[in-house]
Amino acid sequence: MNENKSNPMWGGRFTSSPSEIMQKINSSISFDKRLAHQDIQASRAHCSMLVSCKIINSEDGTKILNGLDQIEGEIASGSFQFKTDLEDIHMNIENRLAQIIGAPAGKLHTARSRNDQVVTDFKLWVRDSIDQTSDSLLSLQKALVAQATVHTGTIMPGYTHLQAAQPITLGHHLMAYCEMFGRDRSRFADARRRMNECPLGVAALAGTTFPIDRNQTSEGLGFDRPTGNSLDTVSDRDFALDYLAAASISAIHLSRFAEEMILWCSPQFRFITLPDAFTTGSSIMPQKKNPDAAELIRAKTGRIIGDLTSLLVVMKGLPLAYSKDMQEDKEPVFDAHDSLNLGLCAMQGMISEMQVHSENMLQAARIGFPEATDLADWLVCQLNIPFRNAHAISAKIVQKAEDHGCDLKGLDLSVMKTVEPRIHEGILEILSIDSCVNRRKSHGGTAPESVRKQINQFNLANK
Repeated sequence: MNENKSNPMWGGRFTSSPSEIMQKINSSISFDKRLAHQDIQASRAHCSMLVSCKIINSEDGTKILNGLDQIEGEIASGSFQFKTDLEDIHMNIENRLAQIIGAPAGKLHTARSRNDQVVTDFKLWVRDSIDQTSDSLLSLQKALVAQATVHTGTIMPGYTHLQAAQPITLGHHLMAYCEMFGRDRSRFADARRRMNECPLGVAALAGTTFPIDRNQTSEGLGFDRPTGNSLDTVSDRDFALDYLAAASISAIHLSRFAEEMILWCSPQFRFITLPDAFTTGSSIMPQKKNPDAAELIRAKTGRIIGDLTSLLVVMKGLPLAYSKDMQEDKEPVFDAHDSLNLGLCAMQGMISEMQVHSENMLQAARIGFPEATDLADWLVCQLNIPFRNAHAISAKIVQKAEDHGCDLKGLDLSVMKTVEPRIHEGILEILSIDSCVNRRKSHGGTAPESVRKQINQFNLANK
């Protein structure tokens, strides 16, 4: 049976306390305690502004700031007691502040509401997360570039439809993922710029009657400017959706590379061996070495995409302004952050320590007539045959080689001439794997010379 008393922090209107079930569904402290640092950071800025604007006196301001310092120390040491009956991180900190400094603690909430407080804390947290994720992405890119530098000339099959298509270099393949993760960093940077407006000071939904200085608060928290509309401010979770969208795309890139690693380390490919630190054994088959880290990265991508979907569904029908539904915004973001950054670290470890089997890659690159496109290009350049006709001639020559059980270079010139009589010995110069790779020097191409340019461009941009 609940006692007939209201929550002392916010429940002055109520004559009885919430039921146990209501407390459980309403409380968010189990997860939003991750916002503790940001909540204290925002409260410091708000307190300093209140003092500057002479809304509270400097003596009370000093007590509040000293009390916040003590609370921060208690949280860091693990001695702070988070209480479910106080619902959230804001009430937990404010309650503890009152225990430490007494009545002046109540002045901290002047000219703000939990509505603008929570969105400020959450924005600060997401901004910090973006910075951390961007650093992790850059570290992953550097691991890719380091391996690409070693393997600018390591030849492997390039695939379309998972069928051998044209020979490429491993360095080129790795730099493709470097480009993907670079776009991820760009998306996170765009999200950071777009979200970098300070919500604090719009109060519950309509602004405040107190003569506050929102520009001071904004500057103190490192925002570019205050938000422009109070209704939108407390209703906005676009910044969280932006973060989750960028995280989902980045996770997809991780998953694609994880899938390739899983294939490459299989006995059927034997392109790489993953380090023991990122693989596991079988409980029954002693010969197995399973790429579990890569498989888990692939699986966690589904979780991250689910996190985005979850928040989209929460937000899709909410009228202005704040609704308690928005309490469900944090767990998906926290989960996506944890899953993505764990995956980025694991992928960096696998790339940095993987063993490349160059001979197996080269052998695989020879399968499937990979010189066929170069044969068609030669017919265009040397015999002035339109490409569509050259494509058909090249296909017929491939069929001849298949019938004779040899590769294109092993096919007798006289057999080629039965398809196109003008073919001459010059064709033999380009029918090799090395030639196919080295001649692709176009901007962004797979030739070692081109890959080195890609690497240099990355290094110059990320000094």
